[in-house]
Amino acid sequence: MSFSRRKFLYTLGAAAAASTLPVKSLANTFELPTYSPLATSHSVGTLTPAAAELRFAYAAITWGGNDQAAIKDVSETGFRGIQLRTSVLTEFGKNPKGLRDLLDQHHLQMVAFSSGGVGINPGTESDEIAKHISNATFVRDVGGLYLQVTDSARQKGKTPAPDDYKKLGRLMAEIGKRSLDLGIPVAYHNHMNSLGEAPEEVDRIMDAADPRYLKMELDVAHYLQGGGDPVKAVRKFSGRHLFLHIKDVQSPLPGATEDLKHSYRFVELGRGKVDLPGVFAALAAIKFSGWCVVELDSVPDKARTPKESASINKAYIEQKLKLKV
Repeated sequence: MSFSRRKFLYTLGAAAAASTLPVKSLANTFELPTYSPLATSHSVGTLTPAAAELRFAYAAITWGGNDQAAIKDVSETGFRGIQLRTSVLTEFGKNPKGLRDLLDQHHLQMVAFSSGGVGINPGTESDEIAKHISNATFVRDVGGLYLQVTDSARQKGKTPAPDDYKKLGRLMAEIGKRSLDLGIPVAYHNHMNSLGEAPEEVDRIMDAADPRYLKMELDVAHYLQGGGDPVKAVRKFSGRHLFLHIKDVQSPLPGATEDLKHSYRFVELGRGKVDLPGVFAALAAIKFSGWCVVELDSVPDKARTPKESASINKAYIEQKLKLKV
């Protein structure tokens, strides 16, 4: 039985209808219905046993905005899903049906949409919410599953204030609440060079956000490079994972002598320092069931194509991890 969007929304709607407690909005100006624990892909008890499996998607970022080529190559490589970025809005922003038809033609599920960063500058809250809810509406219309948000870029030489993490977590949760009304759950992507770079910073953001409305999208390579242990993080966020980014990182780069934390590049799976077998062992231990999105920001060896790198990643998953793409 496939993990279809229709089944997902049916379960989500049933959960929402079962709850009646009001929850105040971020601005405390209106009330929205609360939801019982979200029927995300990790919640085996809310899904049929047949849906309790790992599914692999691939991120289009490697193709640098050539989204049609990404869709074609990801499908031909054998992945069942794809994560797209805002670059796809140039061609399909006003034609979500066209993108849905293209994905259907290539037998791909749009698993996630990269909605970009959430800013916390004073007076921008309404604009931030509107931007991401517009993207969530697009995801719904395409037939996608999830919305990904990152956070504000870290300002060089400035130490974030404790209140910055609280503002960010609460604003992301408000976006998640409104997006969930559209049937699109929201997950936070931890990221280098952002407020949520180090593990303790990720914790501050997630602790500030209502877990009903903001889920975790653990990027195992960013988490490692930020100073954390992604294997432990898989267990720490058990019950809150929406989906994951599976990637690898080489660090430090040859010749680097200063700021080694920020000396890195992302590489194909198995060619860096992330304990990927440990990550998947931890996922099995917590009985995670759902989507893992393989991501490679750019091809590290310019002699290769994005499709060739995708094939290398697929081979690692199937030959080294003994998992089916």
